[in-house]
Amino acid sequence: MSISVIKRSLLSLGILATTVSLAACGSKSSNQGSTKLASNQKIGLSTKAEITSLDLSKIYDTTSFIQIDQTFEGLYRYDANGNVEPALATKTKISKDGKTYTINIRHNAKWSNGDPVTAKDFVYSWQRAVNPKTASQYTYLFDNVKNADAIVNGKLSPNKLGVKANGKYQLKVQLARPTTYFKMVMARETLYPLDQKVVEKYGKKYGTSSKYTVYNGPFKNVGWTGINDSWKLVKNNQYWDKKAVKLSQINYTVAKSPSTAYNLFQSGKLDLISLVGEQAKQLGKSKDAVKRPLAATEYLQYNQRKGVFKNRNLRLAFSLALNRSQLVNKVMQNGSIVSKGFVPTDFAKNPKTGEDFAKEAYVPGTVDHDATKAKQYYKKALSQLGKKNLTIKLLSADDDQTKAVIEFIQGQLQETLPGLKVESSSIPFASMLAKASAGNFEVNFTGWSADFADPISFLSQFTSNNPENSGKWSSQAFDQAIKDSNNKDANNATKRWQDLINAEKILATDQGITPIYQANGIDLVNPKLKGVVHDRINGHYDYRTAYLTK
Repeated sequence: MSISVIKRSLLSLGILATTVSLAACGSKSSNQGSTKLASNQKIGLSTKAEITSLDLSKIYDTTSFIQIDQTFEGLYRYDANGNVEPALATKTKISKDGKTYTINIRHNAKWSNGDPVTAKDFVYSWQRAVNPKTASQYTYLFDNVKNADAIVNGKLSPNKLGVKANGKYQLKVQLARPTTYFKMVMARETLYPLDQKVVEKYGKKYGTSSKYTVYNGPFKNVGWTGINDSWKLVKNNQYWDKKAVKLSQINYTVAKSPSTAYNLFQSGKLDLISLVGEQAKQLGKSKDAVKRPLAATEYLQYNQRKGVFKNRNLRLAFSLALNRSQLVNKVMQNGSIVSKGFVPTDFAKNPKTGEDFAKEAYVPGTVDHDATKAKQYYKKALSQLGKKNLTIKLLSADDDQTKAVIEFIQGQLQETLPGLKVESSSIPFASMLAKASAGNFEVNFTGWSADFADPISFLSQFTSNNPENSGKWSSQAFDQAIKDSNNKDANNATKRWQDLINAEKILATDQGITPIYQANGIDLVNPKLKGVVHDRINGHYDYRTAYLTK
């Protein structure tokens, strides 16, 4: 999933997975220690994009994921240090061979309509997600579950997935291979439960609006019609741990313009906003500013089904034409940093040497600004394509931050590469994602944030058959490296690390995509808002234990 365009990782391999929180970690005590709570526990928040869906099997963007985080709950959740802690799971037993998980589920969890949350709800949700008819873009999260690959490829029925209910409150999961990070995967939204009765009742309407969805998390979504740009989250009184929830209501509004968000913050209608550009420069050192390191990469993806971007020299020309340092320092100004590759800096460490993944996998001459070499690659590409000039279309979302980035990219490419014309198409976020997924683009500016703290969370999406691989870049060597990391080298941390390094280098050398920047950020926060946890791995915010002080 980008910060404006992100959809959307694992503690194996000695990986950094720290989260930062607003206030000192959000106590769960009823009175927050000696802190006095405000009588009005309502806050205002904004997003840069609309909700695309509340169907957790089908969502693929940050806005929708954050809504699911607040309104649903799975077996595990991420704590303030990026580890997993039990949510609906009360006890987990892992077999000696690491392939069987037996998970007991709490008996007091309910859906917002009063239905009990049971093991069958997880079985139904998982089987639905891997069913090709659902068209989930997150099926890769099930890769290590027994029979998942065959089901996703239409070779087996979804009921053959390695998950079953042992009675009402016990789940048994069978993996195809040992996966040391599987608890981290089970904390992701796509593996949350679904109330089968409600999903089947509403059919295609399920998740398309507030009233066609049922919730088992700390809040319920109210007032989202499927097309509007404002809605509410209200406290869910059926939530099993409702005593931990202090906020009574969260008012959401879509604010694509940073100036609009800032004006709403100044008027007290918003309690947290992200700062970009001049705002970040002017307000980034404010006492109410909070820095947000994030494992997320914004990049250009090229449509390689057909057309000019099947040409590697053209892709390299585009990459080397871009002065990324100028972009992050002059345009972004919010702490974002230049990408060394697709996997972000300070995300994963070599289990043997402690070396940063991004540094170890970096391939010189692939993401470095070099106008001379860019022109040379471009000249070769034109010759190979039999063209004297090119006109290409660049697709992106229409929020102000993204528009500023696109304007910079457009200008740099046209200035550096003679005879190139770049036409930009900025459209609503959901429409952009739909067009990209369908392959209706030439070049698309998009992004990805980690699903969990492991490089595989980034790299696996560019295997040949992954639904997230919208540009259809394909490399047998890359596919084999990812396959080896998940199979024969899965339990050998050193060999698995090298498989992933090799995969990143293959992607970079061929310039299957063009990484631009790592999307760190800065938030401006109401000083009375405490206990909000921001996960630096996937960029999601958790308001379950948030509260307002007097």
